[in-house]
Amino acid sequence: MQKIIENNILKKYIAIIIIVLLIDQISKIYVKTHFRMNEVYALTDWFQIHFVENPGMAWGFEFGGKMGKLLLSLFRIGALFFIGSWLLNAVRNNAHFLLKLAIALIFAGAMGNILDSVFYGLIFNAPVHGLAHFVPFGTGYESMLHGRVVDMLDFPLWSGNLPNWIPFYGGKYFKFFNAIFNVADFAISVGVGIMIIFNKRIFPKEV
Repeated sequence: MQKIIENNILKKYIAIIIIVLLIDQISKIYVKTHFRMNEVYALTDWFQIHFVENPGMAWGFEFGGKMGKLLLSLFRIGALFFIGSWLLNAVRNNAHFLLKLAIALIFAGAMGNILDSVFYGLIFNAPVHGLAHFVPFGTGYESMLHGRVVDMLDFPLWSGNLPNWIPFYGGKYFKFFNAIFNVADFAISVGVGIMIIFNKRIFPKEV
């Protein structure tokens, strides 16, 4: 009976993972096949779709060329197994639902970016101009584990020249918020945020 309950609970979080993955991958494939590199479409004054590709880590950080990219992809895959085991243990130990939700979001985000790294280089071309499109498997722009992660969510909440009285940066152009990210990055950030904000509730101290 306990096993059935655990399986039913696990299915709920697997459903969350699948939903996040579908939203992430559908949005990435749509942008990649409908936007040219660096093309921007403003939805509001503070939110725009801005197509870029990130060869490295989340939020636009890079990591040491092709070898660094390979190591990063392998590290992500290893981390995914750890996160998956963490979720299973959280379900079996009847952990707080916020912890299970946070882990599921982090798992989904990590998986979303891993799919880009593993497969996108194999199934997409890399046009200098124009739109990307699907190609026969293995004939894309890169080898396995070297694909670039698609980013598109851009929130330029404010941009302009800073006042001259600000030390070091006065008079320089500044954009807030500067990072361009994707649904997977957002899911990871929300998961980590849940753990930080609800830390005492999720990880109660033993009396």
